[in-house]
Amino acid sequence: MDGEKKKFEIEKKDNEIIYSKAIKAGKRIYYLDVKKSRNDDLFLAITESKKKVVGFDEDAQVTYEKHKIFLYKEDFDKFIEGIEDVVKFIKQEQGDAPQRIYKSDIPEVNDEADESQVVEELKSKSFFDKFKF
Repeated sequence: MDGEKKKFEIEKKDNEIIYSKAIKAGKRIYYLDVKKSRNDDLFLAITESKKKVVGFDEDAQVTYEKHKIFLYKEDFDKFIEGIEDVVKFIKQEQGDAPQRIYKSDIPEVNDEADESQVVEELKSKSFFDKFKF
């Protein structure tokens, strides 16, 4: 019995989230979770959660497809360097993409003038502005 309790406590500790940031992007949500390993090192768990709806109306069933990667601190610099390299390549090949504006990004406004100003401000932000590394 004590062995099971100890195993549960270890698993619970492994799942402990120290800090978290959620990024909403249309039907997807990206979670950036800082967790602690068994030897007390912090690491980054990146989860993509995509909403899937199967069926229509009353028969519709909602599920979430999740994908995870774990990034350890000794790999941060290489990972960031790799992301910067591929983003640079894509921009050279296709130029800057128009900024996507999601409904969840637009705050509640009362008139069209305020809404268009908010949309223009959101367009001026880059993809990486949301991450705040």
